Amino acid sequence: MRNPTRCVQTVLVSLCLLLAACDQQVPPWNAGKLVVVVPETAQGPEAEFERELARLFAEQLHVTLETVPLPQEEVLTALRRHQAHLAAAPLRSESNPAALQFGPSYQSVRELVVCNGDRPPIKNLADLAGRKLAVTAGSAHEVALREARTNLPSLQWQTRHKLTTQDLLAEVGEGTLDCAAANELQLDDARNYHPNLVAELDIAPPSKLAWGFPEDADPGLLEQVQIFFTGIQQDGTLHRLLDRYYGYNNRLRKMDAAAFITGINKVLPHFRRMFEEAATLTGEDWRLLAALAYQESQWKPLATSYTNVRGMMMLTGDTADRMKVSNRLDARESIRAGAKYLLLLKEQMPGRIPEPDRTWLALAAYNQGYGHLEDARILTSRAELNPDSWSDVKKWMPLLNRPNYYSTLKHGYARGGEAVILVESIRSYYDMLKRLEPGQPVAVPEEVSYRLVEPMQRLLP
Repeated sequence: MRNPTRCVQTVLVSLCLLLAACDQQVPPWNAGKLVVVVPETAQGPEAEFERELARLFAEQLHVTLETVPLPQEEVLTALRRHQAHLAAAPLRSESNPAALQFGPSYQSVRELVVCNGDRPPIKNLADLAGRKLAVTAGSAHEVALREARTNLPSLQWQTRHKLTTQDLLAEVGEGTLDCAAANELQLDDARNYHPNLVAELDIAPPSKLAWGFPEDADPGLLEQVQIFFTGIQQDGTLHRLLDRYYGYNNRLRKMDAAAFITGINKVLPHFRRMFEEAATLTGEDWRLLAALAYQESQWKPLATSYTNVRGMMMLTGDTADRMKVSNRLDARESIRAGAKYLLLLKEQMPGRIPEPDRTWLALAAYNQGYGHLEDARILTSRAELNPDSWSDVKKWMPLLNRPNYYSTLKHGYARGGEAVILVESIRSYYDMLKRLEPGQPVAVPEEVSYRLVEPMQRLLP
């Protein structure tokens, strides 16, 4: 159901931009403020990824960042009207629409037709005749569909306005749509909540995503963008951001499982005694603590994120202070503190919550904070499901990133979907540790297949 408040806000933002076009354009970027169009937060990981890139770029320029959140369909118009210096949005640069320039490509993604796997498969685009296919207005996938129609004039689809690709994929998973256009990253994310989604075929060649600029953009700004993307590619920042915002999907593919087994044989022996000590201190299974540490840092004591979360258990500064940690990069201190913090979270919960749900819920709180977990439990209760059951709560926690849900809750926006995948990943690693003998060499299996999220009936009410 469309949120009336969000619709009104979108209309007001669009009206303000239209009026701005009549009055004045943005001042030069080097006057001290960079105005950037960004996706709305409802677009999920894409929006968060692009906003973080924009923040880093503004830091490089030593200017103040002003972000203008817009639906995808309004991005090109805003640029053509010079209402922003650039759009940090996933645009298909091959299309080269009139009156726009593009920065360097920073990501290549496949554009797919995604359908409900419970229905007959399709073999080519012509098979879509008679199927209900939808695409988000202004998206890179819509551009790809237009390109595909040059070779197949009969290709038809519905263009949906004011909706995200995640919304459309939810409709496909629930059966109200036959198919939707999406990229591979959006599919990976949605399939964690709708396992019946399948990628039927590629729409067109992969999109080379890039930032967009007005046709007459300042050459100096374009040069700075080139320097920025070259730098973050060379120093690994771009890779780390891609992993943070997209890498939690489908964690245990074959190579991930192989890497985990290699770590069990080569890395874990150096830290196993520390996990066992922490387990004795807290009463937790040492293998659960080891699984948590691997998910957080891949058992790297010196791990540090761009948000300054540090150490084997990736503790924030506040959590480290609360657990009286003097050095977050000391492996023993970090493991003990992480174990004690997990125990503290479990003790905060109502006594009626049984195991193992108590542990899975605590792990979600470890990632997002206890307040956001409570918000997810409130959503679960509103849906007349069990807020003490992880299998019910994990259906609702991803909705903490949607304005029409988080605006009704105490603690606001959260990346709840990331917490769900983190917990399911830890459960998979924990299961592997329970089945394998860590002290003995373990052969990497030829084929490994792990589903991170158990089948769900539905995500949305």
